[in-house]
Amino acid sequence: MNQAAPNTKEHRPWDATTISAYAAFDAGTESIAAARTFARDFLTQVQSHHGLPVSSRVLGTGQLVVSELVTNACKYAPGPCLVDLEIVGATLVITVWDTDPNLPDARPTDPERIGRHGLEIVLAVCDDFDVQREPVGKRIKVEIPLA
Repeated sequence: MNQAAPNTKEHRPWDATTISAYAAFDAGTESIAAARTFARDFLTQVQSHHGLPVSSRVLGTGQLVVSELVTNACKYAPGPCLVDLEIVGATLVITVWDTDPNLPDARPTDPERIGRHGLEIVLAVCDDFDVQREPVGKRIKVEIPLA
């Protein structure tokens, strides 16, 4: 894992309502746990260093969403993925880029299906979901309210 420090004015301009950090992960399965830890540490610092309220629900949901999106990147994309976490106003914005150009396909709910429920879970717990094909790969962006 290559992890960058939280953004500063030298890296990317931000104001008091935007707090962000980003990290790159390789395609190994150990990256899933590392990305989940990255999300937990980011949200913990948002609360402890910036004084913004982060409920245990948001802490758990943020880790779950990062875990599901990075799991999909590790399973289906040949190469690294990038995770960008931002607090914009009162919203947690999670963006994951990977090298696979294929857009995810949400399957209908099927309680008989074993596995492949990750995108279904992400869609159920996030307020907003957006996916964009990039010149290389795709970028998935989701939003979770802090309150």
